Amino acid sequence: MAVSINWMKDYVDFALDPHELAHELTMAGIAIEGVDEKDGDYLLELDLTPNRGDCLGMINLAREIAALNDSQIKIPEHNPQENGESIHNYIKVEIADADLCPRYTARLIKNVKIMPSPEWMQIRLINSGIRPINNIVDITNYVMLESNQPLHAFDYDLFSPAKKILIRRAGPDETIVTLDDVERKLDEEMLLITDNDRPVALAGIMGGQNTEINENTVNVLLESACFKRTGIRKTSRKLALRSDSSVRFEKGTDINGVIYAVNRAAYLMQELGAGEVVAGICDQYPEPQIPRQIVLRPQRVNYLLGTDISVPEVKGYIEKLAFKISEEGQDLLVYIPTYRPDIEMEADLIEEVARLYGYDKIKATLPRGNTTQGGLTTYQKFRDYLEDLLARTFNEVINYSFINPRYFDMLLLPDDSKLREFIEIANPLSEEQSVMRTILLPGMLETVSRNLARKNENLAFFEMGSVFYPHGGQPQEVLKVSAVVAGKSKLNWQKNNVVMDFFYLKGILENILLQLGIENLSFEEGVNPSYHPGRTAIVKSQGIELGIIGEIHPLVRQNFDIKPRACAMELDVNTLYELSSHRVMLDSIARYPAVERDLAILIKNDVPAAAVLKILRDCGSELLQNIVIFDIYEGDQVADGFKSMAFRMTFQSKERTLTETEVNTITEQMLVKLQNQLQASLR
Repeated sequence: MAVSINWMKDYVDFALDPHELAHELTMAGIAIEGVDEKDGDYLLELDLTPNRGDCLGMINLAREIAALNDSQIKIPEHNPQENGESIHNYIKVEIADADLCPRYTARLIKNVKIMPSPEWMQIRLINSGIRPINNIVDITNYVMLESNQPLHAFDYDLFSPAKKILIRRAGPDETIVTLDDVERKLDEEMLLITDNDRPVALAGIMGGQNTEINENTVNVLLESACFKRTGIRKTSRKLALRSDSSVRFEKGTDINGVIYAVNRAAYLMQELGAGEVVAGICDQYPEPQIPRQIVLRPQRVNYLLGTDISVPEVKGYIEKLAFKISEEGQDLLVYIPTYRPDIEMEADLIEEVARLYGYDKIKATLPRGNTTQGGLTTYQKFRDYLEDLLARTFNEVINYSFINPRYFDMLLLPDDSKLREFIEIANPLSEEQSVMRTILLPGMLETVSRNLARKNENLAFFEMGSVFYPHGGQPQEVLKVSAVVAGKSKLNWQKNNVVMDFFYLKGILENILLQLGIENLSFEEGVNPSYHPGRTAIVKSQGIELGIIGEIHPLVRQNFDIKPRACAMELDVNTLYELSSHRVMLDSIARYPAVERDLAILIKNDVPAAAVLKILRDCGSELLQNIVIFDIYEGDQVADGFKSMAFRMTFQSKERTLTETEVNTITEQMLVKLQNQLQASLR
């Protein structure tokens, strides 16, 4: 929420400039995220903690500023002139479920004139993030921002002739069409405002379309009520519907502030020439709430804070908050106003003293007692090392663990895929986050898509995060690591930037696995509907599957609005850990010379290089120190369906000088096995 400095000066006088005020409030626990200048005004961006929802109201925030500056707040005029009629001749109110609605009030404004609200009001609403609509709706929003009390305006003439409001729980499968033109299915835990049993509003969240204020409205019924925060929170989450009203009710509003708010709105409507106020308020308040009383012990204040604040000073800080106090011996009996529902116990009052005294004045002290030395497990160290290796090439991203089930269709997963066996969220915030992810790929591709849309073209990301599978009572959580590349590598003086294709990503993966001590790698042709056929490999070590690497299928890229080619990999972190070796290997420099041999063969196109390398390594045994593929050729001098592959092999012994006969014998054995097993021939 943005707070206008010019508007705030209507309620409290202060000499601080906006940046000084932001600092003072932040140091007192009312965090200000930023200060923006707009059209000669300054806007403070609030970043409130959940317990200080009262500061969503300008007047309550003014109380904080007044306490910090030893000034008084100015409560705006809120007593309208009433006509000679009675509200009770127009409307009746009954609360059927007081556990969800402890108080409900209503006022009637007759002969209203629907027109745009004044420019000054529109500017204040816009600066606070609310779109102006008309004078009646704008006044309800204005008073909500001012007092932190949500209001709702009904078209009174659209009510049934009975003119009776009943606040009750919804029936099974009952529905309501809200102001956003959406029909919403309700359940028995949701609270409704009804007209002769017809739903006209979703209590505390959004009004119904059937009683909406419109250009033909003549008479307006104003609602000002208090709804229990737990009920509003549950309904809002179930329906995935949040509003400025629901946010305030979820954090808690002042049950004794509803009268001020409805009177203030009626006064503004009268002052702005919008209508005539009918006398009286229809107020249903079954169990009036009195201010909470808490005993504050000054010695306890100093004990908890480690300070030496005198009793008069403690009392003075509480009085700055305009809390009533009576003395009981050495203790203080404090009466907590109902607009501060966050203060429930003595410790909360001590916190109030601390923030007004100044957190910066409280000296730091070392903790006392026995301590134990902490440390990371071997597995935790491995994860950190793996993240460090990945961060040398990729930028880390963190995506939500909750995803939309439509992603499984976008990834072209078949209906019987194991990855579609997801866990549904009981109370999702929205459809976009309704199930727990079983794969990291959709989040990675969404990240690529968003960056490409913002003209970031050369992308390399990684994420280490958990995926979740159904597993009896508790979900099975498995740690995975994924990486994705698209575009070209960074340009530098040593080499031109290269396309980050399958082989680029494969090279990075091989280097990372080498650093982890994972050996005997193989990349076997794999089939996965999310990846390009023929450009996908299953990564294995010692015959154990580590994960998958490949180019993203063109249709999948199209589904995620990714135009350039993209390649990705996803590996199981636990498997990597089990196969990794953390030993530091030392070896002496060989005293005997190495012998190099080149071997060029003709082989069918569909034979992978890994199959050839395996045979060469098996035949070379411990004498074959290194092998490199330095040429692959297909062309005029090679028969159709075949390719030429050239290998450079390095032989060396630590015990003796190798003879030509030994090396030739090994290379001949290699060629024989290649001919017998892969039908290769010497070129």
